[in-house]
Amino acid sequence: MTPTPLTAGNARVKEARKLSRRSVRTERRLFLADGPKAVEGALGVPGCVVEIFSTPAASERYAALLAGQPITLVEDKAIAGLSDSVSPAGVVALCRHLDVPPREVLGAAASDAAASARLAPRLTAICADVRDPGNAGTVIRCADAAGADGVVLAGDSVDAYNPKTVRASVGSLFHLPIAVERDAATAVRTAQAAGLTVLAADMDGQSDLFSSDELLARPTAWLFGNEAWGLPADLAALADHVVSIPIFGRAESLNLSTAAALCLYASARAQR
Repeated sequence: MTPTPLTAGNARVKEARKLSRRSVRTERRLFLADGPKAVEGALGVPGCVVEIFSTPAASERYAALLAGQPITLVEDKAIAGLSDSVSPAGVVALCRHLDVPPREVLGAAASDAAASARLAPRLTAICADVRDPGNAGTVIRCADAAGADGVVLAGDSVDAYNPKTVRASVGSLFHLPIAVERDAATAVRTAQAAGLTVLAADMDGQSDLFSSDELLARPTAWLFGNEAWGLPADLAALADHVVSIPIFGRAESLNLSTAAALCLYASARAQR
């Protein structure tokens, strides 16, 4: 017998809906992954998924994805309350937080050479005070596509588990390590201590992205700043090099996520 779908007023649904607030996500170390791509990514991480909410129609539509998974059926109105999307796909996973210590992403020096070699990343991204969830999610997606070893959200950056960040990552949040570091300067120094060359992306950089292959071929941590005001001078000064992206037309600047994609792919190409 098919169970009756839970309503929007059900206690379990109401508790899950509270995860739309960052404070609740932080306290409970839980978040919601909305849509089939996010759910697929979450299911690929052992122990990540706590529960899957689905409408009866979505459980049929995504039967292959949800096969063998315990599903909690909910009404359309209930799923709308759990989803941040204008047109909910009908499936949402309740997930455990995934972030790891920054030293794990940035490759902090190990006690012996063999362990250090295993831990050493080739390419990472540090986002300093990146506030827009769509940009943060897109940077994570670009880092994943470029084969990066991880992303650090530093300073006053947006929550990695913001629904818009999760959606903009299109599943990449679950593919590579994500770390949170409250102090951006500490993230930079940790990367340098692990042997990474920190490259600050800034329009006033001394080095040209298209003429820096030797520099880009090194193990690198790219440092990206806020969407509106870029990198603070004191933080940019900590980087080993400041790199600019040439602009050949009349555009004043590039969107953060576009600039990050260019920088990460330039490094990926040089390193290969």
